[in-house]
Amino acid sequence: MHKMIGRVLLFILFVSVLAFPLLETGAAASKVYKVPVENVVEKGLYAFLQRSFAEADAAGAEAIILEINTPGGFTDAADQIARLMDDSDLKIIAYVNNKAMSAGAFIALHADEIYMSSTATIGAAQVIDSEGNAATVKAQSAWVADMITAAELNGRKPIYAQAMADPKVDLPKYRAGVGDLLTLKADEAKEVEYSEGTVASFKELLKVTGLENAEIISTNETFTESIARFITHPVVVPILLSIAGLGFVLEMYSPGFGVAGTMAASSLALFFYGHLVAGLAGYETIILFLIGVVLIVAEFFLPHGIAGVIGTLAIIGSIIMAGGNPMYMAISVLIAVAIAVIGMVIIMKFFGKKLHLLNKVVLMDTTDTESGYVSNVNRVELLGRIAKTSTALRPSGAIELDGERIDVVSEGSYIAKGIHVIIVKVEGSRIVVRESVEKGEIK
Repeated sequence: MHKMIGRVLLFILFVSVLAFPLLETGAAASKVYKVPVENVVEKGLYAFLQRSFAEADAAGAEAIILEINTPGGFTDAADQIARLMDDSDLKIIAYVNNKAMSAGAFIALHADEIYMSSTATIGAAQVIDSEGNAATVKAQSAWVADMITAAELNGRKPIYAQAMADPKVDLPKYRAGVGDLLTLKADEAKEVEYSEGTVASFKELLKVTGLENAEIISTNETFTESIARFITHPVVVPILLSIAGLGFVLEMYSPGFGVAGTMAASSLALFFYGHLVAGLAGYETIILFLIGVVLIVAEFFLPHGIAGVIGTLAIIGSIIMAGGNPMYMAISVLIAVAIAVIGMVIIMKFFGKKLHLLNKVVLMDTTDTESGYVSNVNRVELLGRIAKTSTALRPSGAIELDGERIDVVSEGSYIAKGIHVIIVKVEGSRIVVRESVEKGEIK
């Protein structure tokens, strides 16, 4: 009997030992994804967040925490990120650990909850153009509406979101008089319910949100995603395209395929690589680009220039298609073309005689008399000779002299057929006559 009891107790102990790790695993079964939102908000960031959200969803995560520290960025990218957040079924928490300015504030407002560190700020979300000036009234109005909608999405008072984007809103209590944009400190954001609370650390954030027992999975940009974010930056894109344009222009007077051509090809390769990794371009854009290159090469062997024109349009179209914003890409292409044209003018002015490939396209030499070229025999021996018109001159026609038919023009007046004329000027193939006062002898 005692042996039986001992065996039962031993079995229970054995089962308990096996079950303990399983219980412990079950206690920490929930997963939370920690995703950084840093630097400028642009299309490359959207691609990274899209991957992170997909991983979190596939892993059955309980929540996603966006750790935000950004000065803002581009509204089209921010809008895509906001849609990504709205479409997700996961709980999304925005943790502003430093700054959530402009597009960063817009992203934070689309989160289910917002928490801030004690030194963090959020706001200042006016739209500006590429030159740093306030955007058009139409663009500004649309952005203000988007900010208000973002605030209302989670039950926040829209006036503060409006004041972040519209300098005409007067909120002097928070240093936002007319002409100023609203920027809230952590305590102010909590006061106006734009923050659920202020935390001292990420660990405290997990505690106040009830996620302290969750497994924290941090996602970071891969090397290729970092490169893609840099390459797709709206400032870098026109620089890359300009380098490509200048490289091909320089290659025109370099024999063979040298440094300039390599520089141009590398710039275009980086451009398409970055946009492919960022998910902004598909392989169809590369195929279209390659078709354009083939047509331009074919232009050197085909007449009429049609292949070159179509090829150029195909290349420009592929570049515009590769970007998420066709208007911005078109502007970038125009900038690159302008720089390439300026480079072409400078090169032709200072190095025109040395051009290699361009000499096959543009005639660089003049065929003047001083260089020994003669376009036609200058028959000066005909000056003063008298001939007879074999056709009427209206004012061009023909004369007959010593049995030779010669094309001539009159000085402007009509001369009938069979009239004696005198040759008064010879300019190469142009022979000028006038009606002869005296018939004279036709020699």
